[in-house]
Amino acid sequence: MTVFFGCVALLLIGYFTYGAFVEKVFGVEPDRPTPCCQLADGVDYVEMPTWRVFFIQLLDIAGLGPVFGPILAALYGPVALVWIVLGCIFAGAVHDYFSGMLSVRNQGASIPEVVGNYLGMTARQIMRLFSVILLLLVGVVFILGPAKLLANMSGMNVQLWVGLIFAYYFLATILPIDKIIGQLYPIFGALLLFMSIGVMGGLVYHGYDILPNLDVMTNTHPEGLPIWPLIFITLSCGAISGFHSTQSPLMARCIQNERHGRLVFYGAMIVEGIIALIWATAAMSFFADAPALQAVIKSGTPSLVVKEVCTSVLGPVGGALAILGVVVLPITSGDTAFRATRLIIAETLGMEQKAVAKRLMLALPLFAVAFILTNVQFGIIWRYFGWANQMLSMLMLWSAACYLAQQKKFHWICSIPATFMTAVDASFILQAKIGFNLPADISNMAGVGIALAIFAIFLVYANRQRCCETPA
Repeated sequence: MTVFFGCVALLLIGYFTYGAFVEKVFGVEPDRPTPCCQLADGVDYVEMPTWRVFFIQLLDIAGLGPVFGPILAALYGPVALVWIVLGCIFAGAVHDYFSGMLSVRNQGASIPEVVGNYLGMTARQIMRLFSVILLLLVGVVFILGPAKLLANMSGMNVQLWVGLIFAYYFLATILPIDKIIGQLYPIFGALLLFMSIGVMGGLVYHGYDILPNLDVMTNTHPEGLPIWPLIFITLSCGAISGFHSTQSPLMARCIQNERHGRLVFYGAMIVEGIIALIWATAAMSFFADAPALQAVIKSGTPSLVVKEVCTSVLGPVGGALAILGVVVLPITSGDTAFRATRLIIAETLGMEQKAVAKRLMLALPLFAVAFILTNVQFGIIWRYFGWANQMLSMLMLWSAACYLAQQKKFHWICSIPATFMTAVDASFILQAKIGFNLPADISNMAGVGIALAIFAIFLVYANRQRCCETPA
């Protein structure tokens, strides 16, 4: 138990120390007008109270990732906790902060447009492609996941729940952001809080041995899958996730002042890290060992793990409420995933979105494609989602590093995690069956080599920026 609370404490300390340092490096300007003040349209650019913006940001980014990802990563053992803490503080929260604040500085632009401003048109087109693909996969995964959980709870047909969730997503995608999302998220936040406290409290109350195995050097995965690079792809949300960069601009359009950015963007990621810690800890404490955990996952995806843990430690009623707390995570990310996709496509086509008819022109074909994808096997979708997600995080970090280099600021806070994620992404796609299927030793060496080469090129670029005039 001490280890769990120690990890939580480290995340909170990270917010108040490293988060403050990141904010100082960026250089907030409290007197600078934010997009919601300059471009208010009553649909996407809507000024909202900071507490509401924080909760929306948290629920936007905290989908199934900080629940399913940590459960799957728990198969590798307590090394998952190390990655959550270090990844969250030094990579994920930094990534989220810059994706949000650079959007604020670029009139609330979606992340492909932000990246294009600093890395050029080619990078913009790559980000557009990855963002749309990723968001579609997220939307589909975040339909199927909660639908299965709700079907298990209610006994109703999964396809019925899929239809109901689809209907909600459609409304949340086309209506003004403060009409559904802004009104429901505080309620969803209360369910999330109950789930987070309830699951850990239930484990302690029922006398479970919290984190019985603390050997971070031993890989406990039943199938012997390697920690590098798989755990960094599997456990994304809760450590670092490119999906978050697609969500942060939604709140960049609603934030009242730049000084609120650390709470809204960096802080929401820290809270998501705590959620990830809870579920990684629960998975390693509730089940006897990794093979027992894997047996449940294989028999019903991680959603069955959620059901067993919640109902066992909190009883039928408390378990149902806790499961609902888990359900709201993907639902509140799925709705904004489709909304963000609509906005990215609209910006690409130069189509304004104030008129309902123009929102429908983009939303209808978008949901038609998503419905087709719901018939694809969950495991296949999740594997492609994991790699595309971390590719997006890598590109966002390199964009932030280039921005800092252009401004002659301390780029290392972004360039180091960007290099690390480059090595992860390259190693994974080189050895994965969905990629080049190369031997692990070859792909790992090549992945690290690619990352170091890109890092060296960046250092040359950064050095040239120091010799040039700072851009206005």
